[in-house]
Amino acid sequence: MEQHHVRSLLKPSAYPDPTGSVELVQTHVSYIFLTDDFAYKVKKPVDFGFLNFSTLDRRRFYCEEEVRLNRRLCPDIYLGVAEVRETPAGAAFVGDGRVIDYAVKMKRLPADRMFDRLLSAGLAGEPEVRAVARVVGIFHLEAEQSPEIDTFGGLDTIEANWAENFQQTLPYCGITLSARDHGFIREWVERFMTERAGLFAARVGAGRIRDGNGDIHMENICLGADGGVCIFDCIEFNNRFRYGDTAADIAFLLMDFDFVLRPDLGAAFLDEYTRITNDASVVEVIDFYKVYRAFVRGKVESMRLADPQIPENEKQAAAARASRYFRLARGYTVRPGLPPTLFITCGLTGSGKSRLARELSLDLGLEIVSSDVVRKELAGLRPTDRPSEGYGTGIYTDRASVRTYGELERRARAALGGGHSIIVDATFRRRADRARFGTLARNAGTPFVILHAVCPEPTIRRRLDSRQKDRNEPSDGTWEVYLRQKDGFDPPSDREGTLLRIDTSGAASAMVDAVLHGLELLPCGKS
Repeated sequence: MEQHHVRSLLKPSAYPDPTGSVELVQTHVSYIFLTDDFAYKVKKPVDFGFLNFSTLDRRRFYCEEEVRLNRRLCPDIYLGVAEVRETPAGAAFVGDGRVIDYAVKMKRLPADRMFDRLLSAGLAGEPEVRAVARVVGIFHLEAEQSPEIDTFGGLDTIEANWAENFQQTLPYCGITLSARDHGFIREWVERFMTERAGLFAARVGAGRIRDGNGDIHMENICLGADGGVCIFDCIEFNNRFRYGDTAADIAFLLMDFDFVLRPDLGAAFLDEYTRITNDASVVEVIDFYKVYRAFVRGKVESMRLADPQIPENEKQAAAARASRYFRLARGYTVRPGLPPTLFITCGLTGSGKSRLARELSLDLGLEIVSSDVVRKELAGLRPTDRPSEGYGTGIYTDRASVRTYGELERRARAALGGGHSIIVDATFRRRADRARFGTLARNAGTPFVILHAVCPEPTIRRRLDSRQKDRNEPSDGTWEVYLRQKDGFDPPSDREGTLLRIDTSGAASAMVDAVLHGLELLPCGKS
């Protein structure tokens, strides 16, 4: 579709339904025009090899397929295929002029009921996740199965999918992922497929290869106020990406939960899903398919960088997301090499220790327990509440700090007792506090890693000034607090545990790489 046609479809008069405005949303393969009540999705005339919408006939066919396939999980939302016609005023969905394109017409779903928005607003949790898991589990049990579909669960197809991914991401090496990580992930994937070949064959024999959805993630799930679940926008353009192991289908959503640092929701989903499907072996392949999903998501976000119609600021955001997805893919491959471990951060307010903890949690799937949050919980406050007490008073007295560190210790002990790693995010400016946690790790028989966050003071001051304007920031740290803490700080030594001194002034990937190198989970090599 030419750009003047796109512009003309932004006029309300181009639509058969009354609307006050039209909003355009773009992906790398679609224009989505949003009216007051409906969405019209026009496919871009692109050919990526795995996806080919280059001709009008292809776009019509795949519009029809999109409606047919999505009605399986959203029967009332997909209304049909609309014709884009040529008119004197430009392209429109009205009139009797020449048909120049096609669009999938849908009811417009409420944006505030999308799962990702509900989760970020604190309005979705384990009950909603289990409801989604039940819908997906039943869908998989009823999904089409055939000898043809079974072939897509075999290693030949899986290897071909991976080979395509690795080839198509080569142009982004040095941009959204490093050449080292590209090779590292490839080696892990090839080794897994070789060593676990029998597992893939067993999944085929157990009937776990189905005509699934192919694109189940939080942004494609809408929860009705009545408790209904609508999962929309499945893969229609390539059977190879929709036919496959049901584990691959759910791995997208589980990876999505990991991406937003909510692996607990992934665990709840998997528990409910296996109860519904009685699929015990799914846990043996789920991490392999999580790597696949994270890698593909990184590839798709990277492809946005080559689209001349996407604004530069959106490309920059896409590049950042792509890098994080590739990091997550790599993280899944290194996690098995990490035994249950107790991590603590160490550093003054504004030093970047909480950022370091969050970024490392993404890569290694670690639970984080934060002193800023726990301190306020113990005082009956919300994490974002800002008490007016000064340094050393109110919730920041020595007595309150003793209670806070006691609760942090209790939660760390529970995690280690369950065989899980954990990051305790606190200043740990006193040697005695670090010693308590070192003893805890020794008693649990686990490694004790001290992440000492450091960066230049001008950077710290800028962070602290910016933090005061962020209403979602739980920390109450200020420059004055930093100076007070600095006077009483006991620097950590390597006699206390495995000490990693991390410069937090650079990119997130550099911080995490420094930790993974220090733990010998990631080999050194070309970045």
